Amino acid sequence: MKAKLTTKVLRKRWLAAILSLALAASLAGCGSATKTPGQGELANPPKADGTKQDGAAASAKRTSYPLKVKDATGKEFVFEKAPERIASTSPSETEALFALGLGDKVVGVSDFCDYPAEAKSKPKMGSIVKPNEEALIGANTDLVMTGVSMKPQVVDKLRELKINMFKVEPKTMDDVMNNLLTMGQIFDRQEQAQKLVDSMKADRQKVVDAVKDLKPEQKKKVFIEFSPGWTVGKGEFIDELIALSGGINVAGGEKGYVRISEEKVIADNPQVIIYPNGITDDKLKKPMDQLIRERSGWDKIEAVRSGKLAGVDKDLISRPGPRITAGLVEIAKGIYPDLVK
Repeated sequence: MKAKLTTKVLRKRWLAAILSLALAASLAGCGSATKTPGQGELANPPKADGTKQDGAAASAKRTSYPLKVKDATGKEFVFEKAPERIASTSPSETEALFALGLGDKVVGVSDFCDYPAEAKSKPKMGSIVKPNEEALIGANTDLVMTGVSMKPQVVDKLRELKINMFKVEPKTMDDVMNNLLTMGQIFDRQEQAQKLVDSMKADRQKVVDAVKDLKPEQKKKVFIEFSPGWTVGKGEFIDELIALSGGINVAGGEKGYVRISEEKVIADNPQVIIYPNGITDDKLKKPMDQLIRERSGWDKIEAVRSGKLAGVDKDLISRPGPRITAGLVEIAKGIYPDLVK
C-alpha cells in the first residue's frame, strides 16, 4: 500500500511539474521579445551548430576567468572562478550538472529532481516554480541553476535575497545544447560538455537520416498528449521533436502549451497518437492510453482504429536537458517504427 501511495504522489508531482512548465511557457510570451531564450551571451559563445570540434582541442580547452555570461533574463554574471557549491531548482538542469560530472558539487535540488539516482539523495530545495527560500539561503550556494518552469518575477525575488540565480529558457534542441556548452564554460567542464553535445547531435542525425526520404504525402499526422488534457503547438521543443521525427503536429496551428479540443482532434484525424507512459488521469483513474481510446468519438480517429498509440518515457519528452535527444528517438520510433531502429 505504501508503494502504491508513493507512486501516486510521484505521478501527481510530475503532472504538477509539467503543467507548471506549460503555464510558465505561456506566460513567458508576455515578456520581452528582444531576448533569445536559452542563450547565455559570451565573448566567444560556443554554438551547437553542424561543426564538430576536434577532440584534442576540446580536451585541452580550459575556461579563462574572469568569465562574463548573460542568462536568459539578461542578467550579466561575472565568474572569477568555477562555482564550487551549486544548487538546481530544475530537473533538466540537475541532469545537466550530473552529466557534466558536477554531482559532487551539487548541494541541493528541487523536490522533482530524480535523475540520475544520485540526485534523489541531495538536500531538497522545494518546488520548481517557487522553491524554499530558507533552504536555498541555508545551502550557501555559489550559483543556483533554474529553468523554464520558474517565472522571472520569482527569479527576481530570490535575487533580492542574495541568491545567485542563473536562469535558462530553452525553446529548441539547439538551445538545450548551447546551454550545455555555456555551462561547460561556467564550470570549466568544456570537454565533458562538448562530448555530450556531440553525442546528442549524433542521436538527432540518426533520426533525421532515418526519415529524410519521406515524401510530403508520406509524413504522418501526429497528436501528442503530454499530460491529460494538454497538447503543444509551435514554438516549443516538443513540437520540434515531432517535426524532426518526420511527423506533422496536428496542433501545429496553436502556439505553446494548450488544452486539447477533443472535437478538433477528431476532425484532424491523426494517424499516430503519442502519450507519456506511467501517467493516470486523477479524476477518471485511467491510464493515458485507456483514456484516449475511450473518449467519445475517438474510435473514429485513424490512430485509435489502427492501434497506433505510442507510449514514451514522460521525462525524456518533458525535460529540455541532456536526454532530450533520447526523447526524440522514442518519438521517432513511435511514429515510424519501421524506419527508426
